[in-house]
Amino acid sequence: MILIHPPVAKPSEPPAGIARLSGALTSRGISHRILDANLEGLLYLIHLSKPLPGTSSDRWTSRAFRNASGNNTSLRSRQTYLNIDRYKRAVIDLDHAIEKSVESEVIIGLANYKDSTLSPLRSADLIQAAERTEINPFYPYFSKRLRDLIEKDGPSVAGFSLNYLSQALTAFAMIGFIRQNFPGIKIILGGGLITSWMKNADWKDPFTGLIDTMIAGPGEQQLLSIAGIDNANKIHYTPSYDSLPLNDYLSPGRILPYSASGGCYWNRCSFCPEMAEDNPYIPLPADRVMDDLNKLATNIRPSLVHLLDNAISATLLKRLAADPPGVPWYGFARVSKLLTDLEFCKALKDSGCVMLKLGLESGDQAVLDKMQKGIDLETASLVLKTLKKAGIATYVYLLFGTPPESLTEARNTLEFTLRHKDEIGFLNIALFNMPVCGPEVAGYKTSRFYEGDLSLYTDFVHPNGWGRKNVRHFLDNEFKRHPAVSAILQKDPPVFTSNHAPFFVMRHG
Repeated sequence: MILIHPPVAKPSEPPAGIARLSGALTSRGISHRILDANLEGLLYLIHLSKPLPGTSSDRWTSRAFRNASGNNTSLRSRQTYLNIDRYKRAVIDLDHAIEKSVESEVIIGLANYKDSTLSPLRSADLIQAAERTEINPFYPYFSKRLRDLIEKDGPSVAGFSLNYLSQALTAFAMIGFIRQNFPGIKIILGGGLITSWMKNADWKDPFTGLIDTMIAGPGEQQLLSIAGIDNANKIHYTPSYDSLPLNDYLSPGRILPYSASGGCYWNRCSFCPEMAEDNPYIPLPADRVMDDLNKLATNIRPSLVHLLDNAISATLLKRLAADPPGVPWYGFARVSKLLTDLEFCKALKDSGCVMLKLGLESGDQAVLDKMQKGIDLETASLVLKTLKKAGIATYVYLLFGTPPESLTEARNTLEFTLRHKDEIGFLNIALFNMPVCGPEVAGYKTSRFYEGDLSLYTDFVHPNGWGRKNVRHFLDNEFKRHPAVSAILQKDPPVFTSNHAPFFVMRHG
């Protein structure tokens, strides 16, 4: 069996989903191989980055090609993260070198893949990507790599983990290559994106004949069943990263991604994809989490642990504070009174917590209440101030254009941000997208958002006339232009964003 993580996704850390599957197979003694084709494919483009035949390069492109190898190396050096301008130059130039190495119909970067002729939101286009596999820019890499691996190992199953739209076209091109050249291999497709597609009430499988099995949700049990293990009742297996190239990822030290739960323990927010997809909250016992983290930290010796939970539970936060994992760590946490306790936050800091991501979404109380966020702005204010005093950085997520919002409420969010400009370390600013299968969608006049049968979101008529054009105008001409907000945004690592942000605060610890 071979498990494949396809391009393109941020190559800053190993793929957690594949590692969980590998852990399940390893625990049952099932032979398999892991292929991080995302990392290998991007490194292939970096090492080959050069002007396309018959094209000329401007000064920026020439510099980007000339320095591609050096910039690739520099992103693994802590020295680069001591200067945000030096870091930005390395990332932006490397991203540009990759983009200019491929045909203009396709835009590829360190976390990006867009094709002007094929859409990952149209099943017909994905099937075409599988039929015309040779047109994919990664074809020279994966055609040789897959052929060598398959002819050497002779796997009977190839499993693909598909989590992002930026992976879809290349994943299907790789699937098409296997179908055309090794038709006896069984193709399995799972991952976050596949789960979202299959949880849609209107889902009708368009890939019959191309994909043998599609898996929604955690895939360990089904994968074991396919491998002949029928009594696999165990819910959790310790992830295995042993077969992944841990030193090759574009980060200044090994990152250990780990999920202590599935779903969200709050699970009440309006318009949340977790609710729309009816994903259950399944936490691991804190003892098991700490046991896993201790074993993995001893084996991998990471520089940073990335907790992948939608929100780290209060129980686990308390356990981490009381029983430090011995490695710096970060992840998402809910705004709660627990984080207003300065002594507790100091204990979190002492446990290795370098940054917490906070999904605040809005600085207007009425908007938060109507969205059932369960967040009180006075508490949020105190949380930000307390974490700042404790020395824990914050990465705050704001969401504009939600149905309860108008320009007035958006300006209240701006005012809240300005009042806490000294406490907010980093900002993520996003436009609201309404899930196509959410329970609230029936209350709005909707229209097709993207042209494709696999779209996850729908356009809607905003009840306050606060449409996307208005929201973008406010963000571009008012919110982001404020000097205090601009100063925060300037600190955000381009492309890698929150995945690399901890390294810019760890240097002070």
